[in-house]
Amino acid sequence: MKSLHVDVLVVGAGLSGVGAACRLAQLSPDRSFAVLESRETSGGTWDLFRYPGVRTDSDVHTFGYPFRPWEGKHTLASGESIRDYIRDTAREFEVEDRIHYGQRVISAAFSWGTGRWTVKSETIDGLIEHTATFLYLCTGYYSYDTGHVVDFPGRAEFDGPIIHPQFWPETFDPTGKRIVVIGSGATAVTLVPALADRGAAHVTMLQRSPSYVLPIPGSDALGAGAGAILPKRLGQRLVRGKNLLLNVGQYELSRRFPRASRRVIAALNRAYLGKDAVREHFTPRYEPWDQRMCFVPDGDFLRTLKSGRASVVTDTVDTFTPTGIRVGNGDEIRADAVVTATGLRIEVAGGITFTKDGQIFDPSDSWFYKGAMFGGAPNLAVCLGYTNNSWTLRADLTSRFVCAVLNEMSARGAATATPRLDPDLDEGEPPFELSAGYVQRSRHLFPKQGTKKPWTVRQNYFHDRRLMSPKRVDDGILEFAALPEKPSVDSLPLGAVVGGS
Repeated sequence: MKSLHVDVLVVGAGLSGVGAACRLAQLSPDRSFAVLESRETSGGTWDLFRYPGVRTDSDVHTFGYPFRPWEGKHTLASGESIRDYIRDTAREFEVEDRIHYGQRVISAAFSWGTGRWTVKSETIDGLIEHTATFLYLCTGYYSYDTGHVVDFPGRAEFDGPIIHPQFWPETFDPTGKRIVVIGSGATAVTLVPALADRGAAHVTMLQRSPSYVLPIPGSDALGAGAGAILPKRLGQRLVRGKNLLLNVGQYELSRRFPRASRRVIAALNRAYLGKDAVREHFTPRYEPWDQRMCFVPDGDFLRTLKSGRASVVTDTVDTFTPTGIRVGNGDEIRADAVVTATGLRIEVAGGITFTKDGQIFDPSDSWFYKGAMFGGAPNLAVCLGYTNNSWTLRADLTSRFVCAVLNEMSARGAATATPRLDPDLDEGEPPFELSAGYVQRSRHLFPKQGTKKPWTVRQNYFHDRRLMSPKRVDDGILEFAALPEKPSVDSLPLGAVVGGS
């Protein structure tokens, strides 16, 4: 393909990237844009993950785009339905033809002299250079190429397949097999009932430590009732607003009253499994929402355990054996296959190398401005969703904020928008408030967070909605500037005049 020269380059065509493209078309229609996607298809996470039972762990009415409400009565949605929803949205809002596939962005260089980014992409035909005024990264927060792999002792001795959920083999048939799932997070809790329903002889969830498992209704009664009484659009807005309030309220109450929250969750678990099982396998050492909650629609995971088709072992892996896994107490769990639901490998900003006028710029050494831009970095934004709520809630706030910045640049005739660093900034906690292993392993990769706004990420939709309002773009910190009158030859991007390939 030929090089692109546009106002805005969006990197990534998953849930965030397609949402960003739709918002650009809606809110900044005077700006030209394109989307670069490293894979050969759109959908991001929801096309990559194909393990049995894959689903969102947030309610679909807040997980869906606000400009295209989710239809249906179920609380959670399957990975396949989310993938179809993303693609249908791209077609409906006519942004599908803006997506360019097979473009793995490896570097981005900004020139202050031209006010543009030069972006290099790896393609099947070699390197291609594109230029854009504004670069918007919608690559998520983990690596698509590798998951977090634990080098368990003896794993080479095991006779059966060892599968990471991120790379589920299409040919694997669980029928009649004894399967051990290592892990206790949302992926493991989803896999256990799905594998049992697909005919596994028995599924054992082997966890080093327990997680909070919260049963929720599988369908939305209010949504069904509202749909029967109210106009469609009004009913959808009512359900979305109700779920948003419930999600934020549950999180805030859990953080303020953790002991009460623990008791409620334990009581719900005991209703399925009894007191002894909950005490042994479902009493975490951390407080609610120190790690992300595992939601189970209609208690499917707990019902599967109660049925005897699955079980939980809380212990450490001593070693793999040819026929299974020996745990810390010396027992062996027999297995025909092992699934290592051991988490993701964090990768912020898609692993791209950044420079400004030839000087390396590392997002992890930068201050996070409104959870969307980086201090001292011009015309650059990143889309990161919530860890305690639906990803899309914050992703859409960020895309609307980016459009507001672009519109302000147009109104002022500005070439750059740069968060100006406060010399008195004090460093606070990392922007993700989770103690999960995959987050703690990667704390050094996240941007620095301050202790006061707009250099903090609160993980609260109502706070962020006010902070990122288009009316607050001109906050005295985001600096808008014109180009120098005579840019030097040395400041021109390497790909300023390039042909196609």
